Amino acid sequence: MIDINFYAGALLYSMIDREIRAMLTIRHNAIFILFLLTLLTLGSGCSQKQQAQTALPDVKPRVVSLAPSVTEMIYAIGAGDQLVGRTSACDWPPAALKVPIIGAFGRPSLELLASIHPDMVIDVDLAEEESGKKISALGIQRSTITCKNPDDIPFALRKLGRLTGHIQEADSLARVITDGLARFRKKADSAKHKNSFYLEIWDDPLWTGGKGSYISSLIAYAGGRNIGDAVEKEYFEISQEWVIEQNPDVIACMYMSKSSSAAGAVMNRPGWQHIAAVKNRRVYERFDNNIFLRPGPRVVEGITKLYTIINQNEASSR
Repeated sequence: MIDINFYAGALLYSMIDREIRAMLTIRHNAIFILFLLTLLTLGSGCSQKQQAQTALPDVKPRVVSLAPSVTEMIYAIGAGDQLVGRTSACDWPPAALKVPIIGAFGRPSLELLASIHPDMVIDVDLAEEESGKKISALGIQRSTITCKNPDDIPFALRKLGRLTGHIQEADSLARVITDGLARFRKKADSAKHKNSFYLEIWDDPLWTGGKGSYISSLIAYAGGRNIGDAVEKEYFEISQEWVIEQNPDVIACMYMSKSSSAAGAVMNRPGWQHIAAVKNRRVYERFDNNIFLRPGPRVVEGITKLYTIINQNEASSR
């Protein structure tokens, strides 16, 4: 991409420089030279300020987000007014609900994209890679943002900042998140004991996150030990017997029970009464899944909440 500020500044410098040379061929007065050099300095400074104030609106593209995490990050860096399309899964922040839906997560409607013809489409993964080629064929720029773990989020924010013209806002938020992650990493590294943690993503059948999953990284940052790390899969189905054998210290239910308390149902399962988390009533529910399962700007908030329940001194139930 052409750096407009650089070329505008270079043009201005060249114009003033020609004026100086012309003047110097007529007058060789030292005071006059000093005046011109001062004028050059002041003029260049004013030009840079004016470019900074006026150039940004011209380079801000109209954007379509194909992932909830991307939508959250776009709003977090102040680029929400540039969002002209989203998926049906993009539900945060509330302002995003006013943006037109152009398809499902990873499955955009090419007809709708063609009708609004945004400058850019940003995704994390398309259900069909052929869709990406068709998006490009429409003359729409496509960019992919990948966040496999919390450490990827600051990089993703900075990339979005460059793409949308919100570099300063993105850098500022990225630094806040980087600092927050560093604080929790330091705590986790210095912990002498780490409670074992079972994350129940769904209860029928039972699903959890394994080694390399995003949620496993959150648990590690929060000072816990994910029992799912025993399996080399991101997310997988498990049996009740396997959970009983692992005997986790803490259990978190990342779903809402339709008829009753999810935590209550877990504690009443046959054979689970001898699990440490159940015996000590350290089974938790009522989480905002979007904070814990969606890579985004609220990552430190999610780690903070996990840290509280993993490392609390006294057992309690919720």
